[in-house]
Amino acid sequence: VQLQASGGGLVQPGGSLRLSCAASGFTVDDYAIGWFRQAPGKEREGVSCISSTDDGTYYADSVKGRFTISRNNAKNTVYLQMNRLKPEDTAVYYCAAHLSCHRSVSSRGFGSWGQGTLVTVSS
Repeated sequence: VQLQASGGGLVQPGGSLRLSCAASGFTVDDYAIGWFRQAPGKEREGVSCISSTDDGTYYADSVKGRFTISRNNAKNTVYLQMNRLKPEDTAVYYCAAHLSCHRSVSSRGFGSWGQGTLVTVSS
């Protein structure tokens, strides 16, 4: 059971990136998948989560209106479309799985953490 995040890179402020979270060993449709990030010197924080039951989506206030989470069951992958990126979005982004999302986008209970992908927003 594994999740692998990819798609990070260097982007200018105001730019866009799409992160991918590919699953192996289980079906993403059966689990809530969350995106989390950790900036240098800071604690890990929740970014977004997509529910397995009703495809409900949850976002941190800091990314609401700029980021969109989605799932492609045929590719067994969850995406995080990030638009209007800001320097404060710079972090290593991780995805993980749990039975359900927390409305607060907490990482409590999430597992199957894979290696993260680095997003750097800088001019």
